[in-house]
Amino acid sequence: MGMKTRTTRRKFSAKFKAEVAIEALKERETTQDLCRRYDLHATQISQWKNEFLQRSASVFEGHKEKKENEKAEKATDQLYSKIGKLEMENDFLKKSLKKLGRL
Repeated sequence: MGMKTRTTRRKFSAKFKAEVAIEALKERETTQDLCRRYDLHATQISQWKNEFLQRSASVFEGHKEKKENEKAEKATDQLYSKIGKLEMENDFLKKSLKKLGRL
């Protein structure tokens, strides 16, 4: 019986995938040249290129969402601050009414 060698699956960083996808989009080299240069299969390069194109619009959406999140966070902080002040006022008034014998 022959022994099977176990190959481990390679993992690539997002930066590397983006670099390969951009090179493929530039079309300065053929896909086969890129395959040899990066030691990848053509299908892999094609998948990364398509994913890059599909997600590219999200680059421009991020700024708007970030600003909206910052506004919402600021509003939430202001509301929590207001709640804290109201709770303190409420406690003060309760104590004052107890001292006066009205509660």
